[in-house]
Amino acid sequence: MNREIKRVSTIVVAMFLALLVSTSILQVFQADSLSTDARNTRALNDSYQAQRGAILVAGQPIAQSVPSNDVYKWQRVYSNGPLYSAVTGFFPINGEATGLEGALNDKLSGSSNSQFFDRINAILTGKSPQGATVETTIDPVAQQAAWDALGDYQGAVVLLQPKTGKILAMVSKPTYDPNTLASHDGDTVDANYKQLLDAKGDPLINRTIGGNLNPPGSTFKPVMSATAFGTGDYTKDSQLPNPASLPLPGSPTVVKNDSLTTCGPGETVSIATAQILSCNIPFAELGMQLKPQVIKDQADKFGFNQELSIPIPVEKSVYPLYPDAAERALGSFGQKDDRATPLQMAMVSAAVANGGTLMTPNLVDSIRSADMQTTEAFQPKEFSRPMSQQNADTIKQMMVDGVDHGVASNARISGVQVGGKTGTAQNGENDPYTLWFTGFAPANDPEFAVAVVVENGGGQGQSGTGNSIAAPIARKVLEAVLNK
Repeated sequence: MNREIKRVSTIVVAMFLALLVSTSILQVFQADSLSTDARNTRALNDSYQAQRGAILVAGQPIAQSVPSNDVYKWQRVYSNGPLYSAVTGFFPINGEATGLEGALNDKLSGSSNSQFFDRINAILTGKSPQGATVETTIDPVAQQAAWDALGDYQGAVVLLQPKTGKILAMVSKPTYDPNTLASHDGDTVDANYKQLLDAKGDPLINRTIGGNLNPPGSTFKPVMSATAFGTGDYTKDSQLPNPASLPLPGSPTVVKNDSLTTCGPGETVSIATAQILSCNIPFAELGMQLKPQVIKDQADKFGFNQELSIPIPVEKSVYPLYPDAAERALGSFGQKDDRATPLQMAMVSAAVANGGTLMTPNLVDSIRSADMQTTEAFQPKEFSRPMSQQNADTIKQMMVDGVDHGVASNARISGVQVGGKTGTAQNGENDPYTLWFTGFAPANDPEFAVAVVVENGGGQGQSGTGNSIAAPIARKVLEAVLNK
């Protein structure tokens, strides 16, 4: 009899321990992820009972909750919604939040584990529950300038602070108004969402950090220069073959320069001249000379193939390992399977501008509790060191020369030295080009790093270039922030 009692007791204790462990995991370790899960409708409905924290730019709300006269109690409102949609995203009643609304949902709703005592205090004091306020790093002057400069083009602009990694501007077009997706009428939200899904240009895609990524084209060449210099076997004056066309080994592809001629006079050309004039053939030759893993390792240091959040999740930019020489040749000037976000290409310029040190990009300056106490403050964080100070300075000068007397001339600003690199990326035999510019200013002490992408050839098919369309956009953004 005692043996049976012991068996039953053991089973009861085991069941109790299993229940204790499972509830502890749910309540402690998985609480935040469960509360932010879009399928958790109870948590979503509960989140409307608290006043959701505001999202701020320069102290002014670009997203805030105001009282409503329905069951949800609070209505989410976006000031100048289209301008800031790439930053805020949207917070719907019947779907998954995006942008900062989604990435920081637990903080904004006041439901994170770190805000437990705030919730208890609200109950004890009788105050209405309230979420945290998020101050972004966005500069309203930069954001407006990027919006205006991009105009009606389909594409994106990102502006970074090289020394800190702060994101000062994020604009993606075409865009949408988050207010149309924050209505408390579910049928209206569904109809608006479907309309946006079917709209030309996929306005719901945040092209600054995701979507169908574009080949970076010649904006990848500074990465190749950094790779070559990093081996110790090359300098800016190292010579590469300079034919007018280059048949790739084992491939029907023939590489040509945009000029359809050689890269300047002479049978050879330096790496510096090849980058300044943006010649494809010398970089294809360089790619075939370098080891595949060496190039990929260098690209990884710049952020390619790496997980990143700002804290919005960022789609990985891609530089694959190319064991095949012909594929590596194409990948060496940003073609083949290379793909990049504008944020990634801004990071490349930021690393060059910051003496070879790449800071982690970030969109949030601080998070404040309901009583306006700072609970989290932005701290600059090093992402990597893709190159030495010496090599960064060399590439910086090459990029300055590219603007001063190379193919990035439309980025020039009177009285300010600008460094930059254009890109005119091919997408298919008859498809429009993708047009790029990435760079920094002022070159003597860079305060800003910028990247611009314009899709669909800027409406000019295969006639537009990075210098003719993307570079002037970057120039306007840089002029706006330099003239503040």
